[in-house]
Amino acid sequence: MAIQTAQVSIENIDDEDGLDSVMTALKNISGVTAIDLDPVHDVATVSYDDTDTSIHALTAAISMVDYVTQPFPIDAPQNPHHRD
Repeated sequence: MAIQTAQVSIENIDDEDGLDSVMTALKNISGVTAIDLDPVHDVATVSYDDTDTSIHALTAAISMVDYVTQPFPIDAPQNPHHRD
């Protein structure tokens, strides 16, 4: 078991229903261990067990609730919040 942390860019969340939908989608993925939504910066920080799921499952689940996503490992230079 290896716990990974990734930030997933989530755009167009502008209401409580949208936040609830994203949280529900992520919580339903086997292997997700923690979720922190930051609607101010349009990102979700997700910890997950990489033997149970992948970052692709995270983005697919969010896409199912009609939000645009782009995954970045939390410490990747291309992550727009890398230095935050």
